[in-house]
Amino acid sequence: MKRDATAEILPAEPAPPAAALHKPEQQVMGRERNIGEVVLDLQNISLSFGGVKALTDISFNVKEHEIRAIIGPNGAGKSSMINVINGVYHPQKGNIVFHGVPRHSMHPSKVARQGIARTFQNIALFKGMTVLDNIMTGRNTKMHSGLLANAIWWGRARNEEMQHRRKVEEVIDFLEIQHIRKTPVGRLPYGLQKRVELARALAAEPSMLLLDEPMAGMNVEEKQDMCRFILDVNDQFGSTIVLIEHDMGVVMDISDRVVVLDYGKKIGDGTPEEVMNNPEVIKAYLGSSH
Repeated sequence: MKRDATAEILPAEPAPPAAALHKPEQQVMGRERNIGEVVLDLQNISLSFGGVKALTDISFNVKEHEIRAIIGPNGAGKSSMINVINGVYHPQKGNIVFHGVPRHSMHPSKVARQGIARTFQNIALFKGMTVLDNIMTGRNTKMHSGLLANAIWWGRARNEEMQHRRKVEEVIDFLEIQHIRKTPVGRLPYGLQKRVELARALAAEPSMLLLDEPMAGMNVEEKQDMCRFILDVNDQFGSTIVLIEHDMGVVMDISDRVVVLDYGKKIGDGTPEEVMNNPEVIKAYLGSSH
């Protein structure tokens, strides 16, 4: 039986309410910010590849519902840190505590099932597949029907897939990509491919979203759109966001707190204003002569 990607999709429901919030902490771009307790605590993380030290004794935390930025010059260890959080790399030293539970060596698929999703610095989509099919792959961790049932596409498997498609359609509406839902990803401009990758991560319904340079290579208009979507994801879905970004204007505008890495070491941590006025940070970005 041929599957129609538009068949029997239930009407989209409103986006889920934001997660339970706690005390107000600060304002970002004019929005009142409500930040919760620590949900991810990275303690003395050290990571080496042979004799090369990628991360050295780095500690910082991420609080519920905040936008936490990781910045630093090229080669500072930012992507390595995201890969540690995501379970791709296992640090030789240090501890990771997620929602109060120590996390030991863990495969990325198990990390995903814990509610952590990510996008990549280099777009990692299936270029020959449609936008809809790419986003559907983000539902894999929530699918329970077996291979045979899915091949037959009948009964429980069919009903389950239609429910997943409904969730995907909600994400498509949320990110305003209805007009390209049946377009192969490889035909899309770069900025829209980045948005599709964000959609695939959102389809997993993560409590924490890791964004590795979500605006790299974008023009000004595309960056503005992505900033808006990131803020809306944080507000409407209640997702905690950890992002790497080189555009300092973007970081200072949308972040609640910023951690700064340089040569695999932490040199700054605090609000955007505190980081911007940190002499070590200024030195790393501008050079000692400044």
